[in-house]
Amino acid sequence: MPIKQLPWPALSRWARPHLGFWRSSYAIHSIMGLLLLLIALFAIGMFLLSHLNLNYSQQAMYELRRDQIRDVFFTGLVRIDAHQTALERQVATLATIGETFYRLSREQQGSRTAQRQLQSQLEKTLQSLLESELGVSGAGLWYQPGIVAPAGKRYAPYLVKAGVGDPRMQSQSTDFKQTRWFELTLGREGARSPASGETAYWSPVYFDMATGRVVLTLAQPVVSAEGVLIGVATIDWASDQVVDLVSRMEVTQSSFAFLNDRNNRNLSSLSQNEDPVQEQKIIDAILAANLSGNDPDTSSALGDSKSPEKRLRTRQLNVDGRLYELYYATTPAGMVYGAGVPKDEIDRVLVPMRDTNYRILVTTGSVLLILSLYLLYRILQLMRELQASYTDVLTGLPNRVRLLRDLQDRQEACLILLNLDRFKEVNSLFGNECGDAVLLAMRKQVRSFIRTHSHPFGPAPELYRLSSDEFALLGPGVSESRVRTFASELTEFLCAQRVNWQQQALTLDTSAGIAFLRESNGNAASDLLLNQATIAVSQARDQMRQYLFYDQSQEVEKGYEKNIYWARRLKKAIETNALRPHFQPIHDNQLGTFTKYECLVRMDDPEHGVIAAGQFMEVANKLRLNRQITRIMVEKSFAAFATQPHEFSINLSYMDIVDPETLALILEHLRAGNVGERVIFEILESDGIGNYGDVLHFIDKVKSFGCRIAIDDFGTGYSNFSHLLKLNVDFIKIDGSLIRYLAQDHTAFLVTKGIVQFARSLGIKTVAEFVHSEVVQRRVVELGIDFSQGEYFGMPAAELLAGEGQKERDK
Repeated sequence: MPIKQLPWPALSRWARPHLGFWRSSYAIHSIMGLLLLLIALFAIGMFLLSHLNLNYSQQAMYELRRDQIRDVFFTGLVRIDAHQTALERQVATLATIGETFYRLSREQQGSRTAQRQLQSQLEKTLQSLLESELGVSGAGLWYQPGIVAPAGKRYAPYLVKAGVGDPRMQSQSTDFKQTRWFELTLGREGARSPASGETAYWSPVYFDMATGRVVLTLAQPVVSAEGVLIGVATIDWASDQVVDLVSRMEVTQSSFAFLNDRNNRNLSSLSQNEDPVQEQKIIDAILAANLSGNDPDTSSALGDSKSPEKRLRTRQLNVDGRLYELYYATTPAGMVYGAGVPKDEIDRVLVPMRDTNYRILVTTGSVLLILSLYLLYRILQLMRELQASYTDVLTGLPNRVRLLRDLQDRQEACLILLNLDRFKEVNSLFGNECGDAVLLAMRKQVRSFIRTHSHPFGPAPELYRLSSDEFALLGPGVSESRVRTFASELTEFLCAQRVNWQQQALTLDTSAGIAFLRESNGNAASDLLLNQATIAVSQARDQMRQYLFYDQSQEVEKGYEKNIYWARRLKKAIETNALRPHFQPIHDNQLGTFTKYECLVRMDDPEHGVIAAGQFMEVANKLRLNRQITRIMVEKSFAAFATQPHEFSINLSYMDIVDPETLALILEHLRAGNVGERVIFEILESDGIGNYGDVLHFIDKVKSFGCRIAIDDFGTGYSNFSHLLKLNVDFIKIDGSLIRYLAQDHTAFLVTKGIVQFARSLGIKTVAEFVHSEVVQRRVVELGIDFSQGEYFGMPAAELLAGEGQKERDK
């Protein structure tokens, strides 16, 4: 399958996390859910609070606006009440005057002169009343026939304002009981007998034929001391004066005031309406509401007895779809005074406050939303980081960290470690993309096997990817026999699978190691189980078996304990200066004597004596202490041969050669003493040379001081002769694996002979290592090898051997 068609886009790695991760991140999901809930509750609470605050503010502002309207309304109502009350007091005064005039007239009946004087005085009193500031348009006293005039005659002085100039006196000869005003006041249905009290009565609006005006009349009976009705005192109030008295409403642009009489007739025009058509519609709507009939307190006595607040009535009025709030009350005269304000204009003052509140709400909500989104974004980032720390990036499977974490929660477990065979070779040969495709195919096939085949674990085992070519299956602890069957079927299934990569069929050959956890002990048990499975898979591969169970009886962990033991001892030896050079002699086969010594590192131990390098150098290489040991050997070797005439050799690895500190130390000693011509540096051929340029640079540096170069362990590597061609070497030390068998292995003899002949053709001296017997030494001499080194001539010692090699005989 081409790599672009593989089902592993980056997004899917986040969209399909494994179940184990979601179990571990349950707390984070819960916290995020609670956070979302808190944000939602806060947003709802803030909205409700803002809404309640707006409603409260609107209600408060609305009530304040209504209070303003009521204040303006009460101002007009009190003015009308005061005016009508003043008129009632005036008519009462006029009735008293009428009674006084009646009494004086009875006393002066015999004197016509006195009668005329009394009449003149009465008429002046009426004129003074008309000239007062009460806005009276007419006033009069109406007497019964023959009461204050000769028998059969009537005296009814009545003054009327003419509009311009002085009021004119106008006597009425008609019986006042026949007049229109009497019919509408004292003579109306429900009025008390004129002689029964002194209460004044208001008439509705009517047209006065005598004066040609639309007026209202206030009438009060004039009663003698004996309680006999002798006449009626009246005051007229013209309709134009009523209009001027109605206060102007200035609360809103379209507010208005009105005044209706007791018969529900309008007495005034609207105060602030510039549209006559709209004005007439409002008046018609007010009249249609019949506000006078709706008020139970229409009588003067009742109306006057209640305060303006108690008389206030409100209602809504709909005019062509526009709502008005009406405030009205009955006046002492039985009239209805009212004011109206459009409801939309009352609400209009609330619009700025409502807009401000909504702006605050939107701004606060937006800030909260941004902060919430940022917080959620950070939480999602945290979840992704947590997921990444527990998840393999390529396969989307849980990783090693996740496996160790899951093992901590288990008391019993079975761990199957799957290791792809030859994966490194596949990766090196075909590239990383091919390696990724193989790993993804491995994930797919293992999942497919678990899904389609029976397994002994109950719930499906979790699949993990631990390292480049390692996968793991974790399930509950079950019997070994059941796991054995499962492991056998799984490895056979995987080995039968093929991955096609650019027309190359690659296999999924897999080795498996199985370990059981029988009793959990936290982190230590988790690491131990994984180590045991790793040991089992390594042994399975070494034994060329498809799977292997970890066997505690093999005690493989002791190898690890041994490494730890030698690591501690090695570090302590370095700290206590317990590493020393020992010197092994090198025999010159031509001269028959020791001319050279190889410096070999040894560890001095108080309990175990001298310890060879083979015990600790492997650990030293793994701990990267080998360079430090090399520097110690350089220091002590140069010091040991500073006063000796012998040649000496020091072993260097490729890493020592490219180490700047080691090179600087060597050059420092070469400059300090005249020993360069006696120094030989042995480079390990089996160590592998990564960069010949670095080695040639080193060789050029040291050869400038007369040093010579030897290739150690020659014959163990795969590029032997290429080394000789590329490097300007002086000696070849033939590896002991060839020299040891010269006496009985003809093939080793022939190979060694070829090396000697090739070296001689290049002018390179040869050294035979591991010469352990006289028979081997004779073969070495037979081949013409220049030098011999080994047990036959002497093992490494702390002191130099003196004298010639007596064991070698030229025969």
